[in-house]
Amino acid sequence: LQVDLVGGYYDAGDNVKFGFPMAFTTTMLSWSVIEFGGVMKGELQNAKQAIKWATDYLLKATAYPDTIFVQVGDAAKDHACWERPEDMDTPRTVFKIDKNSPGTEVAAETAAALAAASLVFRKSDPSYSKSLVRRAIRVFEFADKHRGLYSDGLKPYVCPYYCDYSGYHDELLWGAAWLHRATRNPSYLNYIETNGNTLGAAETDNTFGWDNKHVGARILLSKAFLVQNLHTLHEYKTHADNFVCSLLPGTPFSNAQYTPGGLLFTMNDANLQYVTSTSFLLLTYAKYLSFSRESVDCGGGAVFAPKELKLMAKRQVDYVLGDNPMKMSYMVGYGSRYPLRIHHRGSSLPSVRIHPSKLGCSFGFRMMDSGAPNPNVLVGAVVGGPDRDDRFADERSDYEHSEPATYINAPLVGALAYFAHSFGQL
Repeated sequence: LQVDLVGGYYDAGDNVKFGFPMAFTTTMLSWSVIEFGGVMKGELQNAKQAIKWATDYLLKATAYPDTIFVQVGDAAKDHACWERPEDMDTPRTVFKIDKNSPGTEVAAETAAALAAASLVFRKSDPSYSKSLVRRAIRVFEFADKHRGLYSDGLKPYVCPYYCDYSGYHDELLWGAAWLHRATRNPSYLNYIETNGNTLGAAETDNTFGWDNKHVGARILLSKAFLVQNLHTLHEYKTHADNFVCSLLPGTPFSNAQYTPGGLLFTMNDANLQYVTSTSFLLLTYAKYLSFSRESVDCGGGAVFAPKELKLMAKRQVDYVLGDNPMKMSYMVGYGSRYPLRIHHRGSSLPSVRIHPSKLGCSFGFRMMDSGAPNPNVLVGAVVGGPDRDDRFADERSDYEHSEPATYINAPLVGALAYFAHSFGQL
């Protein structure tokens, strides 16, 4: 198979293209534009360009039927070097899924990304939008028909980096929800009604990120009930409420952890991805609730208006931007104090302009291990964030806290557009 895989995004601070988190990033950027593009003003074009850079790549990665190229680069060999993308000489091995070695979660997430993006371009580029939706339909069919975890067949290459821990049921529900929204084809509604519970619609796994999409699917499908009056999906309002109630301290379902400074704390490794994705879901759900004049019922008399969801999201976003015990903005280049030693090759090594000659594979580790600030400020990148005690060491080697990632930033785009331009109304 000859295939052009130029383009796309590296996931974080290294030089590997991982298809699974890239597709999720694309879905979340698209959802940000779908819900909050109206308040993005001058940034809307930039957001669309960022999405198209990803979807152009995903179209290439899905060019052959029943095959998806899911990774470019050997992560173990890549991680053995610390070098600029311009000097990269690590193997660009390509990994794929197909009928014999399926990957339902990556395929269904890729279908979700293509379907969501088709909505972004529907008015501005109708022919591109149609090509995205056609491909999404084909890719979802492949995902559903040839079931299996991609981390079974590709284990040595995708694990432990983006191993699938939550199974693929969440992606099937999420992919079907996006295709239902993008195509309005009743077959997807039927698929959701028939398979929703088998695919875990009612589970109480309340972390939303590149691995587990259940909560996102619940919020997305609650819109079909709240805004479009699809009564067969009424239970998704309950499922979405349960998610919100799990976050609110003092409710019967409350199980979320917070740092002493008030940050939602889900896990030590790149915790801010859960903060940005949860903030996005709270705002989006508040928008649907406001439209239908509904509120969140947590039982035991605890009822919350959409405004309270927005305030909760605002507290989290404010924390990320510097309203926290460290007085540290976790967005690089924003505010008076932000991370200076982020775990990112391009940011930490001198640019080609300053140092035109090649920097070898291991030379870069001198910079990696030094205490000097990064020479290139990666403006806008959000890092993994502080630990459970609100502390942040700002050390390059501490990738759990100091590495930025596309899927930390993507959901924040929608939330920031909302808070920058329309706080108080949706």
